[in-house]
Amino acid sequence: MSDPILRRNFKRVILKLSGEALREPGSEDNISPEIVETMAEQIRLAHQAGIEIGVVVGGGNFWRGVSASNRGMERATADYMGMLATVMNSLALQSMLEDMGVPTRVQTAIEMKNVAEPFIRRVAMRHLELGRVVIFGAGTGNPFFSTDTTAALRASEIGADVILKATKVDGVYDSDPKKNPNAKRYEQVTFQECLEKRLQVLDSTAFSLCNDNNKPIIVFDMMAKDNIRRALIGEPVGTLITAELTN
Repeated sequence: MSDPILRRNFKRVILKLSGEALREPGSEDNISPEIVETMAEQIRLAHQAGIEIGVVVGGGNFWRGVSASNRGMERATADYMGMLATVMNSLALQSMLEDMGVPTRVQTAIEMKNVAEPFIRRVAMRHLELGRVVIFGAGTGNPFFSTDTTAALRASEIGADVILKATKVDGVYDSDPKKNPNAKRYEQVTFQECLEKRLQVLDSTAFSLCNDNNKPIIVFDMMAKDNIRRALIGEPVGTLITAELTN
């Protein structure tokens, strides 16, 4: 029998979206409705195909806690502000998906019952089983952790088959492709190789969680046409990171 990750035949996934990707380049608006609509449409099509989808959205289009901390703000406060920014993005994505007829739930790690459910693992899993897209907001609920770590944590908690990390590059390279035109892109790489070669995939905490829990990661270019949908339904895009090579 062939490896299910090699086939990329996913049942349940975590899609990690960058908050900064929701902003139109050069625009003063923090959220582009057109970009959110494009993302939502691709999620809708994958949802129609029967994929159980959890989404983690960053908040960098509004606020970056680390950046504010570097400019003198107290780090925990800056991070909490960043968590609130992720909730705004989660609500924007929810609104667009609901307008398309996709049932959704937003769950937040910081309780705000007037706008979202609190994160409860078994409730989130039940929503997924019932065909609802679950959007996880407010990070882990704790400062000093990134939304990459949120994605790794939620994927482990709900038993997702894979983490799909949507980026602005088409995979993992052995060096920065913007600086090195001869940089090599990996089709597949192991966790161990990433550590040995110091490849920047996720932050160290998130990567350790994925490594320890044997949670595969696919890094792909979300800017390429239809790539979010393709990644969600298991078409081979980007770079696959696993504990062991499968081909």
